[in-house]
Amino acid sequence: MTTTDYLSDRFPTLGERLPRSHLAALPTPVSEHAVQSRSGPRPLTVKYDNLTGSVYGGNKVRKLEYIFPRAAEKHNLRIATFGAVGSNHALATALYAREAGFECTCFLSHQAKTPQVVATLNMHLRNGTELIRYGGAYSTRINTLRQNLWGRHTWVIPMGGSSWLGTIGFVAAGLELAEQVAKSDIEAPDKLYVGSGTMGTAVGIAVGLAIAGFDTEVNAVRVSDTSIMNANAMRHLLDKTVAMMCRLDPSISENIASRASIRIRDEFFGPGYAQGTPATKEAIAFAKNELDLILETTYTGKAMAALRSDMNDPANDDLNLLYWHTYNSAPLDVPTDRPLDADALPNEFLRYFSN
Repeated sequence: MTTTDYLSDRFPTLGERLPRSHLAALPTPVSEHAVQSRSGPRPLTVKYDNLTGSVYGGNKVRKLEYIFPRAAEKHNLRIATFGAVGSNHALATALYAREAGFECTCFLSHQAKTPQVVATLNMHLRNGTELIRYGGAYSTRINTLRQNLWGRHTWVIPMGGSSWLGTIGFVAAGLELAEQVAKSDIEAPDKLYVGSGTMGTAVGIAVGLAIAGFDTEVNAVRVSDTSIMNANAMRHLLDKTVAMMCRLDPSISENIASRASIRIRDEFFGPGYAQGTPATKEAIAFAKNELDLILETTYTGKAMAALRSDMNDPANDDLNLLYWHTYNSAPLDVPTDRPLDADALPNEFLRYFSN
């Protein structure tokens, strides 16, 4: 459980007006490593957000800490959210919703088959998550939502948890990192790298670091389609988050958004969501050999590929680089060869269990 609330400490009025459920084990650790680059050995810092919780780790837990209290305040009994079948966000939401006393419905769309999908679906089945196939034409999707949400006292969380409220969780994370620098746990990073699908993580970190007075460039490595992640959508989320913070606490400066340093990195997306590239595969091998970290092809492999590309550029030799690790490391103790409950699984998802 968290023992320090960096956001409330900085802005007490905001803390009073934004209830928080303490789901995550914070602060997550940081450490500096010596790794090999083309220019020879160099330092690299890692922020271990894979260790946010024992139920399920990764970056989604921080968002849920601010979302769940609002759902309870509005007397909702069920949480619903969206994602691909292997979505870390959907699974984290379902597991922590159960812990918080909510039922949970996940609307899931198809994606490329990866080794993680089967375990993710089986964890949903073990958890009792209501799984709904989601996709098709706009009218079909609207009808699916009506059929499954109407009259069920449901709080709907957007894909990735990246509402302004969820993004607040990573504003707090940015302040947490700034405190770790202040304590001399690590050097202040010049550039920070994180996988970005719905942008809440990257935007929140950038806002938190701006509040702390850092000039760190947050590299948001795109892992989703440009219809979801693009510069206009990022600017909207950034402005909305800061505007809501200022509305809740007038002591917060309105120019925070203009001071947030964030850069979208498109060049490592590859052929599609959850699909790797040669650079992704090399980054996954590098992380295992040099950092003893397990990465995957959807988020973390692409973020590390961006970092390695910059790390091997001599222009960055004197810069401090930080990799923000978002991939859950809590073991998923479920079968990976068969569905736990085929009757509770939409027929369309049985394809992920075939060889």
